Amino acid sequence: MEGGKTGSCENMKILILDTTDNKKISVGLKINNNKYILTQKITSNKTQIVLPMIEKILKDYKVKLEDIKEVEVNTGSGSLTGIRVGMAIANTFSFVLGIPVKMIK
Repeated sequence: MEGGKTGSCENMKILILDTTDNKKISVGLKINNNKYILTQKITSNKTQIVLPMIEKILKDYKVKLEDIKEVEVNTGSGSLTGIRVGMAIANTFSFVLGIPVKMIK
């Protein structure tokens, strides 16, 4: 992993955020290189949908916030507001948990 800040890959848990699309939001977990993605179609405010989705996927896979070692956020082309929502959430997790944010496209 980048800069060695994320530890070994064994038992690695990474939160994945993609809020770039105006029609859907995807959140996921990468656990030991396996990806688990939850996608939801949206018609309204992303900020009111994405946090409950994160809570659900963490609960479904029995992952605690403190188990997350990195956040990956999609910063590729898409809705500027959506990108800002994803980055704000990723940066908040980074600040609170003391973990790195990795921007992906």
